[in-house]
Parts: sequence; C-alpha cells; structure tokens
Amino acid sequence: MRKRLRLRPRFLAVVFALLSAGAAFPVPAQAQFWGFGSGQPAQRSGGFFSFPFFQRGYRSPYGAPYGAPIESSRPPPPRKLETQPARTIVVIGDSMADWLAYGLEEIYADQTDLGVVRKIRPNSGLIHYEPRNDTLEWSQAVKDILTDEKPSAIVVMLGLNDRVPLRIPVPPRETAPRKGEKGAPAARAGNNKEPPQNKEQKPAAPAAEAAARAANPPGGQAPAAAAAPRPGGLVEFRSDQWAQAYRKRIDDMIAALKAKGVPVLWVGLPAVRGPRSTADMSYLDDLYHAAADKAGIRYVDIWDGFVDENGRYSVQGPDFEGQIRRLRTGDGVHFTKYGALKLAHLVDQDLSRVLTNPAVAAPLPAPAASATAKPGAARPAIGPVLPLTANGGGQAGDLLGAKSARPAPEDPLAASVLVRGDPPPAPPGRADDFAWPPHGAAANLPAAAPAPATAAPPAAH
Repeated sequence: MRKRLRLRPRFLAVVFALLSAGAAFPVPAQAQFWGFGSGQPAQRSGGFFSFPFFQRGYRSPYGAPYGAPIESSRPPPPRKLETQPARTIVVIGDSMADWLAYGLEEIYADQTDLGVVRKIRPNSGLIHYEPRNDTLEWSQAVKDILTDEKPSAIVVMLGLNDRVPLRIPVPPRETAPRKGEKGAPAARAGNNKEPPQNKEQKPAAPAAEAAARAANPPGGQAPAAAAAPRPGGLVEFRSDQWAQAYRKRIDDMIAALKAKGVPVLWVGLPAVRGPRSTADMSYLDDLYHAAADKAGIRYVDIWDGFVDENGRYSVQGPDFEGQIRRLRTGDGVHFTKYGALKLAHLVDQDLSRVLTNPAVAAPLPAPAASATAKPGAARPAIGPVLPLTANGGGQAGDLLGAKSARPAPEDPLAASVLVRGDPPPAPPGRADDFAWPPHGAAANLPAAAPAPATAAPPAAH
C-alpha cells in the first residue's frame, strides 16, 4: 500500500510533463483549441478535444467547410464611367439580370461609346415587385424607371422569384352615387328602418340556397364554373389558372417595355440545381418564349450554355473561349465571373445584331411544332430538320442562295491533276521530259526514203 502511494506522485508528474510538452508547440493557443487561427478548418487534435467540430473536414450545415470563403450572390458594383457614352443598354430584372449586366460591362469595357445601365431589384419578380407589396408590379414601375432613360436597347431577365402562388387581383368596386346625384337612393326615414325593397328580398334567400343545392348535389361534381378562382384568392404555381394570370403579367411587362420605342430582348432563365427547380425554370422559359414571339420581340435562349450533355444542371462547363471553368456559385443559382461572361456573350450575339440594325429585333420564325407544344413539356432531342437545297429556282441540288446560272466548264488540265492525280506534263527540254521522240529532234532526223514500188504481178496467159 505504501509503494502504491509512493508511485502515484511520480505518475502524476509524468502526465503533467507530457501535457506541458504538448502545449509547447509553436501554434497559437486559440488555433489549437478552436481551429480559427489562420482561417483554416480546425485540425484533428486527437486528445481530449477530438469532437466533430474540431476535426479536419468538418462541414457546416450549409455544405461549405468552416473557414472557407463565402461566395456572394451579387456581382461587383457598376463601374464609374468618366465620360457619358453615346449609346446605353438598360438591363432590367432580378439578381440574375444583375450578373448579366456585369458580364455585359466586362465585354463592352473597351467600347467607350457603349454603356450598360442596371435597373435591378434582386428579390423581385413579375408576381412581387417588392416582397411585401402585392399591388405594385414591374409593368407599372418600369414606366417610371425608363422616364429619364434614352436607351438604345432594353434587355430584361426575370422570373427566378416567381415560383410562388399568385393572388388573383380583385376588380375595383363600383362607387355608389352620392346624395343629390342622379340615381341616388332616397333618403331614409328618421327611425332608420330598412327600405321596403330590402324587406322583399329577404324571403328570396331560401330559394337561392335551394337552387345552389340543386346545382351542386351532395356527392356530385362541382360545375366547371365553380373551379374558377375567386378574386383575391391564391392559385398554386404551375396550375392552369396560375399560367393564365402569369401570361397577362408577361404581356403587360412587354407592352410597357415596347412603349419606349427601342428594341427589346427577353433573356430566358438557366437551369438551377435540383431536378424540380430545373423543370420549373424550363416551364417559365416556355411561357416567356411564347409571349415574346406573340409580341414580336427577340427571345434569347441560354439554356444549352449551362447544362451538360444530358440536359441537367452543371456547375462546370466550357466558357466562351472553350476552357472548362466553374460557371455557377455554391448556391446552385447564380453565376461566377466566368459564368457571367459566358452569359453576356450568349446575349451579345443577338444584342450586337440589334444595335447594328434595329430592324432585326423581330423574333426568328419558330417551327410550327413549337407553337402547339404544351408549356413545360420535355425539350426534343434534336431540332427540326431543314433541307439545305432549294426546291425551286436553280438546278436540282443547288444550295440555298446559289446563283441560277450554270457553272463554267472545268479545265481539263485541272481535272487531270487535282481530281485524278495525274502528274502535270513537263515543259519541253526539262530533265523529266520523257516524250518520245524528243521535242525538236524530228527536224534533225534524216528524211525517210520513199518505199519502193511493188511490181505488178504478170498477167496470166
């Protein structure tokens, strides 16, 4: 027992020495305990503090490791221009349009006569211009926004925040005529009794209830008119009533933009992370495309630029120069710098034509099959097949745009050398001139003696 008591102080001294040696490493104490010393994820201690939070590679609930830089969903602010450009492009929309405007600013940085003006509401949409305002819409606000602007073209990109139920607007109430005006009701008596006509209408209530029960019998189906949403009610996203009300908002927005009298381009939405969200973006793009074609404005389809070969959302992909880059941020929605540049270049293909010749702002003719396609239907694997030869006006087999005149006859020497591969004839006197007899040698040869005449055979007696 005494030996055990003598060994315990020595054991405690050894343990204390080991702990002191571990604390003597040249690492800040804060970094050893919390893992925040240099902004890197906490290292595995392997001691008393080996909890998951302190271990290497521990990830936050948002999917990013602790200490990793957080990507912003907003692009850099607009550049300050020293001189006012002669032409401006107004970009209108939500946070997606903000990245588009940033990309356009980057690719137009060398063109001092062309500027980009951002008119952005990051959390807005065609349903809510402001998150807590159901009355103000983009079609109303854009009129005031463009009052002092004289753009050369307008680019709009909206819809990211519109995947929510939509409230059916309430029609305005008819104001009752005031007292003394034509059609005003008669003055009531001093005892505030109800007019006689109101008393006569009360017994009609049971009859109305009976008619309603007859129209909707118990256990039966409600008529089609009853399925219509009532004013002030909510309709679910992607329902038929929602699509009908949303198309009206798109049409109102396009009409407000066209009132400025400049070319208008509507940019579609890209795929976002998640199969359901990607399907929602495709559904909205079909609505925008149909409305743009109907209104006669150009629709810019960017879908194929941000999906993989299977049509699914892709974080990485080729940029506008063909290099594989990271195009989307960690939130699965917005763009990186390379993604914004690629988006801007896709839009610039149509925007440059519009700025050069405003007459080409009309949409391209769509195939007849797309007019009857149901919104939200799957995209076809390949587009319509168009013949490359003209049916009339020219020879059979001519390409479109070829002249109707017949081509000139081909050179026999060119056909012999370039088509059949025969060697070109050597000029006379060159070392590879193997013609026989040699050229010029016929004059030096002796004249040939005339052939002797053959004697006629003697006549037979």
